[in-house]
Amino acid sequence: MSDGSSFYITTPIFYVNDVPHIGHAYTEVASDVLARWHRQAGDPTWFLTGTDEHGQKILRTATANGVTPKEWADRLVETAWQPLLQTIDISNDDFIRTTDARHEVNVQLFLQRLFDAGYIYTGDYEGAYCVGCEEYKQLGDLIDGTGPYEGQQVCAIHSIPVELLQERNYFFRMSDFTQPLLDLYESNPDFIQPESVRNEIIAFVKRGLTDLSISRQSFDWGVKVPWDDSHVVYVWFDALLNYITAAGYGYDDEKFARLWPATHIVGKDIARFHAVIWPAMLMAAGIEVPKQVFGHGWLLVGGEKMSKSKLTGIAPNQITDTFGSDAFRYYFMSAINFGQDGSFSWEDLSARYQAELANGFGNLASRLVAMVTRYFDGVIPDPGESEAADERVRTIERRVVDDADAAIERLAIHEALSSIWELVDELNGYITAQEPWALAKKPELLDRLQTVLFTAVRGVGTLAVLLSPVIPEATGTLWQALGGVGEITDVPLRTAYHWETDGKVWPLEPLFPRIENIEGSGGPAARE
Repeated sequence: MSDGSSFYITTPIFYVNDVPHIGHAYTEVASDVLARWHRQAGDPTWFLTGTDEHGQKILRTATANGVTPKEWADRLVETAWQPLLQTIDISNDDFIRTTDARHEVNVQLFLQRLFDAGYIYTGDYEGAYCVGCEEYKQLGDLIDGTGPYEGQQVCAIHSIPVELLQERNYFFRMSDFTQPLLDLYESNPDFIQPESVRNEIIAFVKRGLTDLSISRQSFDWGVKVPWDDSHVVYVWFDALLNYITAAGYGYDDEKFARLWPATHIVGKDIARFHAVIWPAMLMAAGIEVPKQVFGHGWLLVGGEKMSKSKLTGIAPNQITDTFGSDAFRYYFMSAINFGQDGSFSWEDLSARYQAELANGFGNLASRLVAMVTRYFDGVIPDPGESEAADERVRTIERRVVDDADAAIERLAIHEALSSIWELVDELNGYITAQEPWALAKKPELLDRLQTVLFTAVRGVGTLAVLLSPVIPEATGTLWQALGGVGEITDVPLRTAYHWETDGKVWPLEPLFPRIENIEGSGGPAARE
């Protein structure tokens, strides 16, 4: 297994019953920022995302659209899910589909090993099943329906009626792992985060686990059970295995040993699958459990969880077409405490774009490049004697690098950005206080002007490096304008302040152009 030096991070694999909304994109961006940060910090990094394509919900959706499940999955992956990665600038190393041969074959291998070890048996099961969740529900998971579903029990997550299913299935002896899981949670308090999700999971497991039905006979869209092809593997048991089948399980032992275990970034509504069922499966197979399961909060629109079925889903390109991918990424990583629920509004997005990106960071970079160009013909000046204000900037520069990296280690992306923005604010205040435009009018203060602009350029370059995992497009442009040596992504993040320049700045267009606002739910109009 991995010696701990690698950083293997995953998103959930997303269900292809519909097109992605910004809730899916939020998870992708958070995982991508973490992957980019570790990659640029020099950590061996592997970032996996993909799609979940089996199960009853996909079968029904495909049938309703007059195509086969595979045709439906192919269409959605090609036209929606893979284009999403370009829309929001995702740097994944791999994209797994549960219809990939590398996945299906090794799901069967894993299942056969559990069967041979005595962890799987045959039994009858009857229960309330939510097709939306692809999960049997307990009474505590159901609520009274409203509107067209009044008088019926509905899933608390999807608000649709559950179905009473009775099947003869294969079962996984998950009850055997109640105490081993509790021991895991106690010995590794960081295994499940944040604390609110951890506490919920522990309380659930302490009530005692029941065995898990892991096959279905009522439909045939899925991975065949290897010893009984009249059954297909339960979609969650199949899907969870993507994290190891993509990493080489069953066919590339060296790769698997190098990558595993992984950090899983998931929505809190599916944390139970990842923090209970998944480690139990791995324990049964004698495989190391994941490094961590982080269940982030929901994106809320109008106070409700993002949902296509409730017509609260917003397509990512509705935002990126106007604001760009960088603003999309920055907004969701800074406006929401990662791990908690957060509300989206066009008004907040527009306000933060203008105040923080356009005025705070973008204007800082533009006016600094303009002053170096105006006063020194674009040549970055050598500094003169330092004063207390200059040393303060350099001290904050170094502290911010350390604080941001420590926050990323905690998966606290919002805290990392908050730390970085201390340097943005410090540099804006520094330039305002030092008044380089006034210094330029006094030849006897040339040394001071040189020191101020040199100090500010160094600080803005450090900002470019630190922000490159979050806003890669804008920082790449700024890097070129600062005469940065090499690729910005090659500058080690943990010593970002040691970046190098060729000594000259180049013209810089506004990194975040002004946007005309239009009142209403449709959001802003166009960039200028």
